Amino acid sequence: MILTGPAIREAVAAGHITIDPYLPQQSNPNSHGYRLGPTLKVFTRTPVDPHASPPTRTITIPRRGYRLRPGRVYLGSTVERIGSDRYVTSLIGRSSVGRLGLFTQISADLAQLGAVHCWTLEIVVTQPLRVYAGMVIGQVSFWDAIGDHMPYAGYYGTLSTPSPFAPHALAGGAAVDPSAEVTAA
Repeated sequence: MILTGPAIREAVAAGHITIDPYLPQQSNPNSHGYRLGPTLKVFTRTPVDPHASPPTRTITIPRRGYRLRPGRVYLGSTVERIGSDRYVTSLIGRSSVGRLGLFTQISADLAQLGAVHCWTLEIVVTQPLRVYAGMVIGQVSFWDAIGDHMPYAGYYGTLSTPSPFAPHALAGGAAVDPSAEVTAA
């Protein structure tokens, strides 16, 4: 079951959910708004190879905003530290920015129990769009976890800045040989 806005507020007050800073005006009927952090990362070389650490460039979003372009993946982060060891966190977009052609969390919206940090956002746009540091860019919902709780202890749960993928995390911790031939089926 999903928590309502008032239930999220109560869980934050009780220490069962972390949203820091918690701003009551960002509360929604069954979610809480999160804001875009001050930096973005973009890949500087294509194609991106999942067997090698990708080179990136860091962009500090200026006060006048930053213009996103279609055809790129931008990695941002939430301003807020978000998470819970009791409720499953789901970071999703907002319809207001979705109507502008901006998509956040294009593939990985489900967070893991126990991870509390500023989340890396996967951002793409369908048309040129200006974004601003601190703008409410998405919303987070919390779901009741049924069954035994297994807190997340993986690599990504420790990061609080926009972070590209890590080849070792994709391989489940196993070493990957980037020179190995891949045969198409």
